Amino acid sequence: MEKQNQPDLENQDQPTRVLTDRLQQKLDYVTTLRQAITAGDDRLIYELIDGDHYHQALLNEEPDSTRNAQVDLITDVHPAISHYLSTKLIDYLAREYPFFYYEETHLGEFQIYFGNWWDRRRFGKLNVLKVAFEFDSDEFNKLQQTFALAATHKRFNTDQIQKISAASDQLQKLIDAQSDRDDQKDTLRKQLKENGQRNSLFDSGRIKEERQQIIDQLTKLADQDEQANNAHAAMKDNEAKILTLSKEDTILAYEKQAIENAFKSFENFNERNRSLYVDYLTTLIGKAQVADDEQ
Repeated sequence: MEKQNQPDLENQDQPTRVLTDRLQQKLDYVTTLRQAITAGDDRLIYELIDGDHYHQALLNEEPDSTRNAQVDLITDVHPAISHYLSTKLIDYLAREYPFFYYEETHLGEFQIYFGNWWDRRRFGKLNVLKVAFEFDSDEFNKLQQTFALAATHKRFNTDQIQKISAASDQLQKLIDAQSDRDDQKDTLRKQLKENGQRNSLFDSGRIKEERQQIIDQLTKLADQDEQANNAHAAMKDNEAKILTLSKEDTILAYEKQAIENAFKSFENFNERNRSLYVDYLTTLIGKAQVADDEQ
């Protein structure tokens, strides 16, 4: 009887072994991650939190989902891991991107600011776990256009400033033409009076048409008078708009100069952004090898 029951016991042991093996793998993963954090081994931490990306980017290995089998275990502590990893990463970025500054708004979440000058712009976010910039698309496009327009000796807001300036010039002309309009109105009123005094059965249609033309001209002049009366306020508003746009152009010029000083061109800047993960992890690997050699 004991021999007949043995197969059943073996069948029961199989799922137990599978379960215990899976649990042991989870324990080993968390233990290895804890040891890497304790040892300050940021390179290993990056491999553990996204092994598939690590092996593809640095070792040119094919995707293998089993490398990330345990990563869901630590998603709840990703902010804390991001905070931990940010120290060395931001030190590295400060050397490579000397014009970027970072503010941790929540645990492990970092906003990027371009420059340390007045009215600097918030430029996006730093994803520490992915070692990647997540730039604000509007701000990035402004900077990209600034580089493109430089070839034509224009700034980002040149066309808009010229358009607003032209509108202000037209308003000034309305103000300057006030006396001319007053003379035109006097003349038209006299014509309107004369038109009203004429009464001809045969020419009534022509008289009405002339009257309407005079009224239309007076209405147009009255509209111009109203625009002239509001012109000073509108011109003041235009001056404020131009000042704001000019300030933005100045900030963009600072940013353009900062990128050229560090990377020579916008293309080089973009290329470096794309290779940032590999560049940084390669630096960590190099430091680890130096430390091993010194031991």
